[in-house]
Amino acid sequence: MSESTAPAQPANKRASVKAGRSRARVFVVQALYQFIVGRNDTEDINVFTRELSGFHKADSVHYDALLFGCTEHALALDELIKPLLDRKIEEVSPIEHTIMWMGAYELQNCLDIPWRVVINESIELAKEFGGTDGHKYVNAVLNGLAPRLRPEEVEHDRQNSKAKVSE
Repeated sequence: MSESTAPAQPANKRASVKAGRSRARVFVVQALYQFIVGRNDTEDINVFTRELSGFHKADSVHYDALLFGCTEHALALDELIKPLLDRKIEEVSPIEHTIMWMGAYELQNCLDIPWRVVINESIELAKEFGGTDGHKYVNAVLNGLAPRLRPEEVEHDRQNSKAKVSE
């Protein structure tokens, strides 16, 4: 069922889905940091993370998709990201690196989440956990990646923006 023909969800249901996914992303940032910096095993990270306070409020299905998707496809995600960097991937902060992985993974695989939401959520994570201007870097990389991974959706949004400006 396409998004436009899907039955409307009550506002509180949409908010709880968003909140659950947002919480999942926070836990995934922490988990992927352990993967990159600590070089810990994904399953060990998963067990540890699920025991953290507040995990029960996170969308565990989205958490699983992001954690296992990003760790299983880390090299492929890096290959998507590298052309958009102004430095070597090894020089990118581990926090920004994890957030770029998640954003790239969601853009590529979570088509039910609008591309602008993926980027906005990534920016918010970078503001919360990253360096001073890390959110700007994450924004630039993911905005560069979005037209390659979601060309029709991005073009549709840009055409609608142009139409609204000309009205």
